[in-house]
Amino acid sequence: MPDRPLLPPVPHIMMAPSTLPDGAELVLRVIPLPADVNANGDIFGGWIMAQVDLAGAVLPSRIAKGRIATVAVNQFIFKQPVSLGDLLSFYAHVTRIGRTSVSVHVAVYAERNPANLQVVKVTEADLTYVAIDSNGQPRPVPV
Repeated sequence: MPDRPLLPPVPHIMMAPSTLPDGAELVLRVIPLPADVNANGDIFGGWIMAQVDLAGAVLPSRIAKGRIATVAVNQFIFKQPVSLGDLLSFYAHVTRIGRTSVSVHVAVYAERNPANLQVVKVTEADLTYVAIDSNGQPRPVPV
């Protein structure tokens, strides 16, 4: 039996990029599982919110060089439903660095319908994280 490639050659496909034009960086990729589906058959909004919080914490934790805590969800917009089988890509960029806090914008894109791949923005949010010390008290963000 002749050897054949594991994957067929793939022509140009529209995948989510590793960065966005506004400088946002890919910080998380995840595929929702059947346990994440709500009663309507879509992915539960609370699950998406939890993933956004995890993704949003990546850059602030680097900047704070230590522990951080979510202090505010300033805005959260569900633009389109997320479906089982969607590959979600979470992009974050820092919007503000304060004395003890870091704010970020997170945009979530879904790669869906593999037979005719589409990439669509499904969610975006603005969150603020505060740098905390070992006692859970705010501390200055290193300069």
